[in-house]
Amino acid sequence: MIRTVLTELGIFLIPFVLYAIFLIATRAAMLHPASWPLRVVGWLTAAALVLVILSLLLLVQYSGAPPGATYVPAHLEDGRLVPGVEK
Repeated sequence: MIRTVLTELGIFLIPFVLYAIFLIATRAAMLHPASWPLRVVGWLTAAALVLVILSLLLLVQYSGAPPGATYVPAHLEDGRLVPGVEK
């Protein structure tokens, strides 16, 4: 669960990091408040939210078991633990 949360947080930060790299490349004052106007921060936030929503939709679509699969829970066979599988 924590890996998913950290992945989504990283995806959310991508637009802000790219803008910071742009400011560094143009030799602008990256930490100066004038370099981060509210309009730009709003667009970066909107882009970040679109990326997070898109990544969540892709995660739902392409992860998990295939449709119609049956889950066989973990069980003991001959005294050893057999992990759960989807068949």
